[in-house]
Amino acid sequence: MKITLNVDCTPAEARSFFGLPEIEALQQRLLEKMETQFENNLSAMDMHKLSESLMKNFLTPGGPAPGWERWQELFANMASGGAKKNKGD
Repeated sequence: MKITLNVDCTPAEARSFFGLPEIEALQQRLLEKMETQFENNLSAMDMHKLSESLMKNFLTPGGPAPGWERWQELFANMASGGAKKNKGD
């Protein structure tokens, strides 16, 4: 036996029916606080230094040239189907 029951109500009505607390005001305050904190942190950052630092960490495991050469070697190996062996192998 299968019984289907459709209830047409708003989320607020459903929360009050099940006895759940109303947290909309709390959620709004938290979102405002997070937005303010995000804006403050964003304005304190120097985007040029941040992007430079990220790229340096991404490309340079042993200095600018070795890191870039390693990436070129990786992409060349992928393009050739992995037929080439790495220098260390």
